[in-house]
Amino acid sequence: MQRLRRLVRQRSARQAENVFVVEGAKVLAEALRAGAGIEAVFLGPGGSEELADRGLDVGARVFWLEPGVLERVADTVTPQPEIAIVRDVAVDLSSLRGATLLVVCVDVRDPGNAGTILRTAEAAGADGVVCCEGSVDFFNPKAVRASAGSLFHVPVVAGGDPVAVLEEIGNWGQRRLGAVARSGTDYATLDLTNPTAFVLGNEANGLPAQVEPLLDERVSIPMAGHAESLNVGMAAAVLCFEAARQRRVAAIVATETP
Repeated sequence: MQRLRRLVRQRSARQAENVFVVEGAKVLAEALRAGAGIEAVFLGPGGSEELADRGLDVGARVFWLEPGVLERVADTVTPQPEIAIVRDVAVDLSSLRGATLLVVCVDVRDPGNAGTILRTAEAAGADGVVCCEGSVDFFNPKAVRASAGSLFHVPVVAGGDPVAVLEEIGNWGQRRLGAVARSGTDYATLDLTNPTAFVLGNEANGLPAQVEPLLDERVSIPMAGHAESLNVGMAAAVLCFEAARQRRVAAIVATETP
């Protein structure tokens, strides 16, 4: 239990052991469905016996805990009765070569936003998400919960200097579009059917100056009213689903063209 507590609370412990923690029946079920490496499953009162059995089937150790134990370990006030230790699922950047839609996070700090970006990327059919150095740990328990299991279905690159990452994907032929609150090209006017990488910055400060020379274009989402900007997770959804819409329309047109 001391090890589990460390893994929940310390990024350095997760990185040292190449594992992370998932909480809740839904996320654990998605991990099992994706074939992720489940090392151990911990269940409190009311925990899913089905998930316990499925954990045993894949070789995980299963521990039933007494009332009050999970509350001393989890990072939520009222934890769900299922927690598991899962082996790292991050991929190398090189594995995304050939992708047609990527999301690159530069200095995104909120784990809830990280989870939303992962869910959006999966739902929109993105080929991967890159979490550059300086961003929140996408394997933080809160980010994992917020991803609702998408973490196991969309490739995630953890780390990499933002400049080096953008240089490499630019060499692949990806068009690197930096999301900015104002003064960018209206996203709806762009052709997003070609290989594209949306580059998202910090919630408060936007994209750092060091990545500006690596952007092929700056894009904005026009807004009415007095809002300064959209939440970065929401902005990711708008941009990714516009790319998905354009590609869906292009595919329909292609099938209807004699």
